[in-house]
Amino acid sequence: MDWQTIPFDPASQLPLYRQLSQHITGFIGRGEIAVGDRLPPTRELAGLIGLNRATVSAAYSLLEQQGLIQGHVGRGSFVASQFPAPASGTEAEGNEAGGDKPLDWEGMLPRSEMKPSSPLFPIEISFASSRPSRAAFPLATFRRLAREVIDGPQAADILQLGSPHGYGPLRRYLLEEARRAGLAQPGDDLLVTNGCQQALDLLARVLTGPGATVVVEDPIYHGLWQVFASAGAELAPVMVSPEGIDTDALALAVERHRPRVVVLTPSFQNPTGATLSLAGRQDVVRIARQHQIVLLEIDIYSDLRYFGTPLPRLKELDQSGNVVLLGSYSKVSFPGLRVGWVLGPRPLIARLAEYKQMCDLHSDQLSQAVLLRFAESGELAKHVSRTRAEGARRLEAALEACREYMPEGTRFTRPEGGMSLWVELPATLRAQDLLNQSQEHGVDFLPGKYFSPRQGHAHALRLSFGGLSPEQIQRGIHVIGRVARQQILEEIQTSEPLAALV
Repeated sequence: MDWQTIPFDPASQLPLYRQLSQHITGFIGRGEIAVGDRLPPTRELAGLIGLNRATVSAAYSLLEQQGLIQGHVGRGSFVASQFPAPASGTEAEGNEAGGDKPLDWEGMLPRSEMKPSSPLFPIEISFASSRPSRAAFPLATFRRLAREVIDGPQAADILQLGSPHGYGPLRRYLLEEARRAGLAQPGDDLLVTNGCQQALDLLARVLTGPGATVVVEDPIYHGLWQVFASAGAELAPVMVSPEGIDTDALALAVERHRPRVVVLTPSFQNPTGATLSLAGRQDVVRIARQHQIVLLEIDIYSDLRYFGTPLPRLKELDQSGNVVLLGSYSKVSFPGLRVGWVLGPRPLIARLAEYKQMCDLHSDQLSQAVLLRFAESGELAKHVSRTRAEGARRLEAALEACREYMPEGTRFTRPEGGMSLWVELPATLRAQDLLNQSQEHGVDFLPGKYFSPRQGHAHALRLSFGGLSPEQIQRGIHVIGRVARQQILEEIQTSEPLAALV
């Protein structure tokens, strides 16, 4: 068996260990590896095919779970004697003749572009999800306020179908808050959505379509670019640096692609944590006005500023009505309640409400009523204040751990708020390989390739620290740094014999 001829696609959405397991499954099915044959040891196969040993171990574990191979301590892994046989010719012919053949759902449905599947190893510390800490939820206060809403005189109306625009009192509250902050213009209206993700989906449906060009940041939150790609839009990525989007590159992209829409997260961008300067914000608003582009501003992290001076939103700087603002309570309160909103020109909001009604008739009014009570009671402001204090401790722990534990040559952003930071590894390390081995030690994160429409950023990763304690953050980054240093050492040891031969 010539293992060195196995092809791998590092840019594929399918992790390398799954690619390897599929190749081995094919070899077994075609008889190229016989029942009872011994597979190469993980270290040996890793050297033959140029993968990390942890990647090979993960592939073998998956094959063992599927019953295709059996591992024996001290002896190795062998092809199982009960390899499942393919359907007989008679069965196949009967199905094709119109029998009870089940639908091929996997073949019918488009290939998923979502996040990677769950790891094979138990995870103790996960940097993979950008969410607030469960331990910080003021559950006693939430129960009390929820009871007040349920016991109140409006409970029966709240539990009815409501307006697709959202719960009326919450809409009025959010609009008034936006006016006080200088965000809402006289012709603006507001739509309450099932989280920020639904808002993005509705905007993609209304503003774009097949062939429409949308300028997005790169790297970018994967749920964002997937929404616009699913709508058929052509994506034009523009680089994001630690200082936010490159406005010169943005101007060139606008000139070249003539997009309908530009999507930006100017404050504590996900995944980098970058914040665009005031001058950069003014440039962005000017570019949108000059070219008559709709500018979608995702503003779900700006309340999570721990250090420094707050900056005006793009919507505050805009005088032309080009900016549409997306907000959410998910990052500052209870993400499971799924309450977001869109603030923009009244004709746009009316069209979004039409599409929303086709999707879900209306949003959950009970969640909206409870969050309104949470905000009006003053408890939300108290919770945000506590969240900022705790967030500052978490961010400091993440930055200190990166400085102390990550190998020399590592670069990382230093945000003043938000929930994530971006790590650029030394050129010899690949984030996917680092992930595979870190998961063996109970630590999870997302490699950079999941934040790029072009499958780039192979040497980068996102660390989301919002849901972890400072102690967990320190321990998790310590593990990642230790694994990274070990991989660098193995790389040096592997290359030294080759250098001696030259």
